[in-house]
Amino acid sequence: MDPMSELARCSWAESSPAMQRYHDLEWGKPSRDDRHMFEMLVLEGAQAGLSWATILAKRENYRSAFDDFDPLVVARYGDGEVERLLADPGIVRNRLKIRSAIANAGAFLAVQAECGSFADYIWAWTGGSTIRNLPEASQQVPARTELSDAVSKDLRKRGFGFVGSTIVYSFLQSVGIVDDHLTTCSFKTEG
Repeated sequence: MDPMSELARCSWAESSPAMQRYHDLEWGKPSRDDRHMFEMLVLEGAQAGLSWATILAKRENYRSAFDDFDPLVVARYGDGEVERLLADPGIVRNRLKIRSAIANAGAFLAVQAECGSFADYIWAWTGGSTIRNLPEASQQVPARTELSDAVSKDLRKRGFGFVGSTIVYSFLQSVGIVDDHLTTCSFKTEG
């Protein structure tokens, strides 16, 4: 018997073993790793109009296709790499999303140059602390907030694309700036 199967999870995580792993090990857990943050920005942007399960199933393909999410490498992608990515069935083959990921790599590097790291920039929005909402039901988890509205506006001003408020809110959850684990969830963080 797997001891993890006995733990309570947020309901969205029960749809597959991959969703459970993501929920249990990553979602809502504070990250200050810039490469992980760039990965989540790309993946959350790719999700627009799709399900997270679809993107999660393609995650390893994305890592390979986007040079392990090294923003220095991705920022130098040209037309040849765009065409290569458009031909890759392992990722979402949307020209706007691919070009946005490349442009976002350049904007990401600019934020790093200005702020020391992207993590320093993004965590400054909450004073370095995780916002723990402790919702009692999934219906209490918002799709966007005033914080995601403000961060989205600032990212767009800095040249990022596919960073609408809903995408940004999902990103903030994915890197643990916001923890929306339900009060009944065994994986909610403390403190």
